[in-house]
Amino acid sequence: MPAAMLITNERQEREVSILIDQITHALSSEHVLKSIVDGLPSEVIDGVRRSLTAERKELIGSLQAYRNAQSGDADDMKSRAGNDLGALLVAARVAKGWKQKELARRLFLPEQQVQRYEAERYRSISLGNLVRVARTLGVRLTADISNPLQEPWLPSYEMTVPELQKVLKHARTHGWLDKADQSDESGISQLRRTVAEHVGEYGTPSLLRTGLNVADHTEDWLLLAWKAQVTRTALKFMQRNRIKYRPLDVSWLKDLVQLSALDDGPARARTLLAHHGIVLVAEPQIAGMKIDGAAFLVDEVPIIGITLRLDAVDNFWFTLLHEVAHVILHYRTGLASGFFDDVDSPEIDELESEANQFASNMLIPEEVWKRSPARIAKTAEPIERLARQLGISPAIVFGRVRMERQNYKLFSDKIGRGQVRRQFLSRNSEASHESTV
Repeated sequence: MPAAMLITNERQEREVSILIDQITHALSSEHVLKSIVDGLPSEVIDGVRRSLTAERKELIGSLQAYRNAQSGDADDMKSRAGNDLGALLVAARVAKGWKQKELARRLFLPEQQVQRYEAERYRSISLGNLVRVARTLGVRLTADISNPLQEPWLPSYEMTVPELQKVLKHARTHGWLDKADQSDESGISQLRRTVAEHVGEYGTPSLLRTGLNVADHTEDWLLLAWKAQVTRTALKFMQRNRIKYRPLDVSWLKDLVQLSALDDGPARARTLLAHHGIVLVAEPQIAGMKIDGAAFLVDEVPIIGITLRLDAVDNFWFTLLHEVAHVILHYRTGLASGFFDDVDSPEIDELESEANQFASNMLIPEEVWKRSPARIAKTAEPIERLARQLGISPAIVFGRVRMERQNYKLFSDKIGRGQVRRQFLSRNSEASHESTV
């Protein structure tokens, strides 16, 4: 995948220029910024300001790289393309001073075909046509097989039979596999192919860490298989719907939190997020993963995956807001690598701490929490009163009390157990049990 954002045509150049101006205006005017973040807790506003600053810097870099390439200096654009061959072909076309229409003319193709090729970075093009495009652009393709790349993301022969069977059983139970052939050999082959194709296009997930705690998930095959399936589901949704994420738009965060007060709030949250350019996918974890949620990018679109490992209202909303925080705060500073979170883990770094604070403040602003009798309440009434005051689910406040007191036997009947999973996952037979968006 490209290491950074690429502008590939004049329309995108205009859109990015406009967005840079809008963000610059927002950051330089307290009045404009307030109109965007009005009603959000002060700690969240600070995070949004930092995120917009990072977004502006990235957009300026991408715009300058595109304009430099148009002038014949494609070094910055090639650097942004990374090792992505399709992105490099786009950079070569821009560096030649050709518009997509000119390349289409030289290839004897409709302009729309070149637009589709470039939009997907030539991922669906045949090898023969790829070579044809490269030759037309004057790009020399080379290959070196003297040192074959290792494939740590594929299940090796050293994986035990029980491990393979665990993944295969999960895939069958949750509808991952084609139904034409249900043999073990075919199922394992499908899984290997799906994960290999996913890694080839999107790379391997890793927790981006800035602190002392580093967790490398590049060889975690269970996580790779899960992420591949979440991505497949998200892509199907993106193909059916026009999805575009706009970093400058955060006013909907208040509406998202208010949905928690509704019985069907989790399902409504999925619709609200999609409307604002974020795809939410519910996909049960493979046994042993211990993952609550994940946030990563697919073609510039933020994807949030949730496992619903703990089927409770309080866990759902904190997990969701934690992953939304990664999208809002870290869209340009980590989301491309991805975040794969166990919300109960005591080991957190700077970015995870920011996401935790964002989620906590969005659900229960710290300044409100410090003054509330709910913090020390021994009965349910003060806690439920605070929930009504904030317009959120009481389960969220009960969950906060349990977490702060480190007493998970307390108010165990108040956190909405068993009320979330059914909103996302079909309760038909296991054979037809599918993840949904």
